[in-house]
Amino acid sequence: MTDPPAGPGVPGSFQFDFAAPAPASVSRSRRGVRAAQLGGLTLAALSLGGLAVLNSSGDASAAGMAGVPQFTLLLAGRDIVYCAYRTPCADQEQRTGLLQPPNTDTLMLVKVDGSAVNVLNIPRDTNVGPFNPELRWAEQKVNGRYWAGGPAALVEAVETITGESIDAHVIVRTDYVARVIDALGGLDVTVPEGGIEWVDQAAGVDLRLPPGPHHLTGEQAVLYLRVRKGVGDDYGRIDHQKQALTQLASRLTSAQGLTALPTILGGVGNGVETDADPALLTTLLPELPELRLRFATLPTTPIPGTSNLAVNPEALAQVWGSGGEAAAGPAAATPGDLADVTVRIRDASGADLGGRLAGALRTLGYARVSAETVPASREASQVVTGPDVAAASQLADALGLPRLQGERFPVNAGEVGILLGADARQSLAALSALPPSPDTPLTSTETP
Repeated sequence: MTDPPAGPGVPGSFQFDFAAPAPASVSRSRRGVRAAQLGGLTLAALSLGGLAVLNSSGDASAAGMAGVPQFTLLLAGRDIVYCAYRTPCADQEQRTGLLQPPNTDTLMLVKVDGSAVNVLNIPRDTNVGPFNPELRWAEQKVNGRYWAGGPAALVEAVETITGESIDAHVIVRTDYVARVIDALGGLDVTVPEGGIEWVDQAAGVDLRLPPGPHHLTGEQAVLYLRVRKGVGDDYGRIDHQKQALTQLASRLTSAQGLTALPTILGGVGNGVETDADPALLTTLLPELPELRLRFATLPTTPIPGTSNLAVNPEALAQVWGSGGEAAAGPAAATPGDLADVTVRIRDASGADLGGRLAGALRTLGYARVSAETVPASREASQVVTGPDVAAASQLADALGLPRLQGERFPVNAGEVGILLGADARQSLAALSALPPSPDTPLTSTETP
């Protein structure tokens, strides 16, 4: 992007470089069990994948030019398997005598190229290949392929859906996810109006969260990230999980992240199934301080008369792009391009940074910028968008923030949202030296 001249009150060194350097009955029983299994949040897999995974053969193809790590990884969260009512099987790898077979309801395709990490979330009901009316709906969905044929069948299904070649897989259980979240210090969330209440005595679930900020344990976080209330549907839940992954991944380079490494890496054989080589950990460690996360959701359309979803390849090319990298649009934008982008800032930093950022963005050419102050939050700062990935990617790169594309974020077409959390006090510390924009509306009526 071409840097415009520095405007009044904006140091020349501030031009698109806001980020500070990163710091070093049987039927009832089955229903209850299914609820308790919680699907698969793959934060733990993302942590393991980002820290310790290259391809299974360990050959040089996973490390690109000059030793830069380059690989494509399939991450999946699988259910705990139960052998009786509220009784997990002693052998979690057994495939007979189960009360309910495990699905992989959360799937992520991750492409790593040095510090750039692009993540494509795949909805659980996505159909594998063309829909066949002669087959049962469930057996054509991607989330059932792991049980039907193991990791190899799941990898093949995702390759069919995305057209990508996968180097390795990591499949995690929800109990491992809870351990990793605890090791990383828990999860900070803001519960929307109406609160969340999920009580199922048969499944042993009791989650009651009133509106407002909460700090969750690993067990609570897994429940929170499984529940649909407050996020609508599977797409909303996927977007919710992206935000949690962004927060937790940001801790990997902290002192707490380093102390969590034994828990993360100790999951192999104890909640983690993988063909990846943990010995190649060192190839990615140098990239962690500059880690750039971009999330996207696989675009789909409903298959009429079914609960299955068909891939929308044209829309996929827009949000994911060729070569598996999230689409970023042109390398540079003109002032006219910036003037057409609507930017909405929600300032939960607790440091009055929203108005300052709005003023800086206006100086840089963004004509339509608004900011509002919301209650302080420890959620991770982030840039969110719907289909407008090019504008969001440029803004995320400029701010040094993760970019999250999704289907249910509260942004309209042509709009990019920025959430400033408490971490912005450090990561965007340069903003504190700027005056707030005098014409930026500031309110305190919403929560992030």
